[in-house]
Amino acid sequence: MGQSVSRDDFIWTLTEQPHMSRREAIVKKYPEVKTLFGVDPSLKYVVSSMVIFQIFMCWLLQDADWILILLEGYLCGGIINHAMTLAIHDISHNTAFGNKHPLKNRFFGMWANLPIAVPISISFKKYHVEHHRYLGEDGLDTDVPTTFEAEFFTTSPKKLLWLALQPFFYAFRPLIIYKKAPTDMEILNAVIQISFDLAILHFFGLKSLIYLLFGTIISMGLHPSAGHFISEHYAFKEDQETFSYYGLWNLCTFNVGYHVEHHDFPYIPGRDLPKLRAMAPDFYENLLQHTSMMEILTEFVMNPSMGPYARLKRKPRVDQQFYGNYQLFEYVEGFLHHIGIYRLQKFAGNVFDLNNNNENKKLN
Repeated sequence: MGQSVSRDDFIWTLTEQPHMSRREAIVKKYPEVKTLFGVDPSLKYVVSSMVIFQIFMCWLLQDADWILILLEGYLCGGIINHAMTLAIHDISHNTAFGNKHPLKNRFFGMWANLPIAVPISISFKKYHVEHHRYLGEDGLDTDVPTTFEAEFFTTSPKKLLWLALQPFFYAFRPLIIYKKAPTDMEILNAVIQISFDLAILHFFGLKSLIYLLFGTIISMGLHPSAGHFISEHYAFKEDQETFSYYGLWNLCTFNVGYHVEHHDFPYIPGRDLPKLRAMAPDFYENLLQHTSMMEILTEFVMNPSMGPYARLKRKPRVDQQFYGNYQLFEYVEGFLHHIGIYRLQKFAGNVFDLNNNNENKKLN
């Protein structure tokens, strides 16, 4: 039980990630796969139903016993809140309203974020783009554990603790690996989320808020839903970088188990990933696949060859970028132009000589 892991470094590779070449090969052989690109029209209704259901649960549990709060948080709230994190994952690829409506997708992601009780939607989008573009690249892909995690969590008990602490590592790892400036949408996401949390606290009380928070934290740690964190990219086979799971748990996770397929075609909605595999079976049937979330977690904890070091890594192709995309700025600027703020500023500058232009003319 206390045996230490056999790895002392990440699995460094000089090859490019396989998903782009596989994507090109699939499109060439099966051009009909392009019909799967686009929007999942049912996503907005499924997500909205889950948000409303969690608010309903807050109302039901406001006077419940603490034991029931924790049980419901694990068995019900945990499954739903983890599903909402994966709905946000799907929405981050603009599958709710399409690539032509990025702002609609971002605001819908904030709506899906509400039961999670912690603002993650916009920050997740910001870093998840890098995960796809620079899979496994040092300093760019924050899904890869830090050196501290890999060197400290080396025995089975420590790996079990590491799994329990996954929500905290996923929250703070980006601040260590790849610092980025907060964007206007992240700030708005935080304001909306905190306002919602305060509303839950005001109308339903502390127990309801704890139900949401506990469900989020526990479902990202020691919970079957969290098995996908390990199943997706940890090296259960050293020459394979991404792994898929085709079991029933996909019904609760927006098909995130179809992860090889997702990285091959991130703009196919999760609902349609099984159709992709059915269209191009010869590209997927020979890859190692997972069959059980609990087996994944058990093998990760007990197998000495598994641990935070069991990840493929590459040297980075580009430098880190501190500043990101400020989506609201152009709308704010357009609104200020529309109401005449900039004309008023120019008029005030001319009347009151705010820039001392007249004085400069005299000196010249």
